[in-house]
Amino acid sequence: MQNDIPHRKRVKHYHDPGDLHELTFSCYRRLQLLTNDAWRTNLARSIDTAMAAWSLRLIAFVFMPNHVHLLVLPLTSEPQIDKLLADIKRPCSVAAKADLLQSGSTLLDKLTIRTRPGVRAFRFWQEGPGYDRNLRTEAAVLASIEYIHTNPVKSQLCKRASQWHWSSARWYESDGQLLDPLLPIIHPLPGEFFESPTLS
Repeated sequence: MQNDIPHRKRVKHYHDPGDLHELTFSCYRRLQLLTNDAWRTNLARSIDTAMAAWSLRLIAFVFMPNHVHLLVLPLTSEPQIDKLLADIKRPCSVAAKADLLQSGSTLLDKLTIRTRPGVRAFRFWQEGPGYDRNLRTEAAVLASIEYIHTNPVKSQLCKRASQWHWSSARWYESDGQLLDPLLPIIHPLPGEFFESPTLS
Protein backbone atom coordinates (compact mmCIF):
# COMPACT_ATOMS: atom_id res chain seq x y z
CA MET A 1 0.00 0.00 0.00
CA GLN A 2 1.12 3.59 -0.67
CA ASN A 3 1.06 4.50 3.02
CA ASP A 4 3.57 1.76 3.80
CA ILE A 5 6.25 3.39 1.63
CA PRO A 6 8.67 5.64 3.57
CA HIS A 7 8.00 9.34 2.96
CA ARG A 8 11.33 10.04 1.25
CA LYS A 9 10.61 7.33 -1.33
CA ARG A 10 7.18 8.83 -2.11
CA VAL A 11 8.56 12.30 -2.86
CA LYS A 12 7.91 13.38 -6.45
CA HIS A 13 9.71 16.26 -8.12
CA TYR A 14 7.25 18.61 -9.82
CA HIS A 15 7.68 22.07 -11.28
CA ASP A 16 5.60 25.08 -12.25
CA PRO A 17 7.20 27.94 -14.23
CA GLY A 18 8.84 30.40 -11.85
CA ASP A 19 9.34 27.92 -9.02
CA LEU A 20 12.61 27.75 -7.16
CA HIS A 21 13.43 24.43 -5.52
CA GLU A 22 14.75 23.94 -2.00
CA LEU A 23 16.45 20.54 -2.09
CA THR A 24 17.65 18.50 0.86
CA PHE A 25 19.48 15.17 0.74
CA SER A 26 21.26 13.22 3.46
CA CYS A 27 24.24 10.99 3.96
CA TYR A 28 23.54 7.29 4.45
CA ARG A 29 21.74 6.77 7.75
CA ARG A 30 22.50 10.43 8.56
CA LEU A 31 26.12 9.52 9.26
CA GLN A 32 28.49 12.48 9.49
CA LEU A 33 30.34 11.75 6.26
CA LEU A 34 30.69 15.36 5.10
CA THR A 35 33.44 16.29 7.54
CA ASN A 36 36.22 15.49 5.07
CA ASP A 37 37.38 18.58 3.14
CA ALA A 38 38.34 16.52 0.09
CA TRP A 39 34.86 14.98 -0.06
CA ARG A 40 33.21 18.37 0.44
CA THR A 41 35.35 19.81 -2.37
CA ASN A 42 34.26 16.92 -4.61
CA LEU A 43 30.65 17.72 -3.73
CA ALA A 44 31.14 21.39 -4.64
CA ARG A 45 32.61 20.45 -8.02
CA SER A 46 29.81 17.98 -8.69
CA ILE A 47 27.24 20.69 -7.95
CA ASP A 48 28.88 23.12 -10.37
CA THR A 49 29.05 20.51 -13.13
CA ALA A 50 25.49 19.28 -12.62
CA MET A 51 24.01 22.78 -12.46
CA ALA A 52 25.57 23.64 -15.84
CA ALA A 53 24.57 20.31 -17.38
CA TRP A 54 20.92 20.57 -16.36
CA SER A 55 20.45 24.33 -16.76
CA LEU A 56 19.88 25.41 -13.17
CA ARG A 57 21.42 28.20 -11.11
CA LEU A 58 22.53 27.75 -7.54
CA ILE A 59 21.03 30.44 -5.30
CA ALA A 60 22.12 29.27 -1.84
CA PHE A 61 23.64 26.20 -0.20
CA VAL A 62 25.04 24.69 2.94
CA PHE A 63 26.96 21.46 3.50
CA MET A 64 26.18 20.10 6.95
CA PRO A 65 28.10 17.13 8.41
CA ASN A 66 25.31 14.70 7.49
CA HIS A 67 23.11 16.47 4.95
CA VAL A 68 23.01 19.13 2.24
CA HIS A 69 20.61 21.98 1.48
CA LEU A 70 20.49 23.59 -1.97
CA LEU A 71 18.26 26.36 -3.30
CA VAL A 72 18.16 26.23 -7.08
CA LEU A 73 16.57 28.25 -9.87
CA PRO A 74 15.65 26.30 -13.04
CA LEU A 75 16.42 28.02 -16.33
CA THR A 76 14.12 25.73 -18.33
CA SER A 77 10.39 25.05 -18.13
CA GLU A 78 10.87 21.37 -17.31
CA PRO A 79 13.95 20.98 -15.09
CA GLN A 80 15.30 17.49 -14.51
CA ILE A 81 15.68 17.65 -10.73
CA ASP A 82 16.05 13.89 -10.33
CA LYS A 83 18.87 13.82 -12.89
CA LEU A 84 20.48 16.88 -11.33
CA LEU A 85 20.59 15.14 -7.95
CA ALA A 86 21.93 11.92 -9.45
CA ASP A 87 24.74 13.82 -11.16
CA ILE A 88 25.58 15.59 -7.91
CA LYS A 89 25.57 12.49 -5.75
CA ARG A 90 27.14 9.86 -7.99
CA PRO A 91 30.63 11.37 -8.44
CA CYS A 92 30.91 12.03 -4.69
CA SER A 93 29.99 8.46 -3.88
CA VAL A 94 32.44 7.02 -6.40
CA ALA A 95 35.29 9.21 -5.15
CA ALA A 96 34.57 8.43 -1.49
CA LYS A 97 34.52 4.69 -2.16
CA ALA A 98 37.85 4.91 -4.00
CA ASP A 99 39.39 6.80 -1.08
CA LEU A 100 38.14 4.23 1.43
CA LEU A 101 39.39 1.34 -0.68
CA GLN A 102 42.82 2.94 -1.02
CA SER A 103 43.12 3.65 2.70
CA GLY A 104 41.64 0.33 3.82
CA SER A 105 39.22 2.17 6.08
CA THR A 106 36.77 0.17 8.17
CA LEU A 107 34.15 2.75 7.18
CA LEU A 108 33.89 0.98 3.84
CA ASP A 109 32.27 -2.03 5.53
CA LYS A 110 29.82 0.23 7.35
CA LEU A 111 28.72 1.82 4.08
CA THR A 112 28.45 -1.42 2.13
CA ILE A 113 25.09 -3.13 2.43
CA ARG A 114 23.44 -6.24 1.06
CA THR A 115 20.67 -5.17 -1.30
CA ARG A 116 19.61 -8.77 -2.02
CA PRO A 117 21.17 -12.22 -1.60
CA GLY A 118 24.64 -12.22 -3.13
CA VAL A 119 24.52 -8.52 -4.08
CA ARG A 120 26.24 -5.77 -2.10
CA ALA A 121 26.24 -2.04 -2.76
CA PHE A 122 28.13 0.99 -1.46
CA ARG A 123 25.95 3.71 0.05
CA PHE A 124 27.29 7.21 0.65
CA TRP A 125 23.89 8.89 0.32
CA GLN A 126 20.57 7.91 1.81
CA GLU A 127 18.36 6.30 -0.82
CA GLY A 128 15.44 8.20 -2.28
CA PRO A 129 14.94 11.64 -3.82
CA GLY A 130 15.29 13.54 -0.55
CA TYR A 131 13.17 16.61 0.12
CA ASP A 132 12.03 19.03 -2.59
CA ARG A 133 10.05 22.16 -1.68
CA ASN A 134 8.84 24.54 -4.39
CA LEU A 135 9.01 28.29 -3.69
CA ARG A 136 7.21 31.01 -5.64
CA THR A 137 7.26 34.22 -3.61
CA GLU A 138 10.07 36.56 -2.64
CA ALA A 139 9.21 36.10 1.04
CA ALA A 140 9.43 32.32 0.74
CA VAL A 141 12.77 32.48 -1.10
CA LEU A 142 14.28 34.87 1.45
CA ALA A 143 13.06 32.66 4.30
CA SER A 144 14.63 29.65 2.61
CA ILE A 145 18.00 31.40 2.23
CA GLU A 146 17.88 32.38 5.90
CA TYR A 147 16.97 28.84 6.92
CA ILE A 148 19.77 27.34 4.84
CA HIS A 149 22.39 29.76 6.14
CA THR A 150 21.43 29.42 9.81
CA ASN A 151 21.55 25.62 9.83
CA PRO A 152 25.14 25.51 11.20
CA VAL A 153 24.26 28.08 13.87
CA LYS A 154 21.24 26.10 15.02
CA SER A 155 23.41 22.99 15.15
CA GLN A 156 25.96 24.91 17.26
CA LEU A 157 28.71 24.47 14.69
CA CYS A 158 29.37 28.22 14.70
CA LYS A 159 28.04 31.41 16.24
CA ARG A 160 27.40 33.30 13.01
CA ALA A 161 26.28 31.86 9.67
CA SER A 162 29.17 33.51 7.83
CA GLN A 163 31.67 31.63 10.04
CA TRP A 164 30.69 28.30 8.44
CA HIS A 165 32.99 27.82 5.46
CA TRP A 166 30.84 25.32 3.52
CA SER A 167 27.96 27.69 2.91
CA SER A 168 26.96 30.61 0.70
CA ALA A 169 26.38 32.83 3.77
CA ARG A 170 29.71 34.66 3.46
CA TRP A 171 29.12 35.22 -0.25
CA TYR A 172 25.81 36.93 0.54
CA GLU A 173 27.30 38.93 3.40
CA SER A 174 29.98 40.31 1.06
CA ASP A 175 27.43 41.17 -1.68
CA GLY A 176 29.02 38.67 -3.99
CA GLN A 177 32.58 39.93 -3.58
CA LEU A 178 33.91 36.93 -1.68
CA LEU A 179 34.81 34.18 -4.15
CA ASP A 180 36.20 30.88 -2.91
CA PRO A 181 37.45 28.35 -5.51
CA LEU A 182 36.55 25.46 -3.19
CA LEU A 183 32.87 26.43 -3.04
CA PRO A 184 30.10 26.09 -5.62
CA ILE A 185 29.45 29.03 -7.91
CA ILE A 186 26.51 31.15 -6.74
CA HIS A 187 24.24 32.96 -9.21
CA PRO A 188 22.86 35.56 -9.24
CA LEU A 189 23.50 38.43 -6.83
CA PRO A 190 20.95 38.73 -4.01
CA GLY A 191 17.67 40.10 -5.29
CA GLU A 192 18.25 39.69 -9.03
CA PHE A 193 15.93 36.73 -9.45
CA PHE A 194 13.03 38.65 -7.91
CA GLU A 195 12.75 40.68 -11.12
CA SER A 196 10.84 37.76 -12.66
CA PRO A 197 7.07 38.52 -12.73
CA THR A 198 6.40 35.03 -11.40
CA LEU A 199 8.16 36.02 -8.16
CA SER A 200 6.59 39.45 -7.70
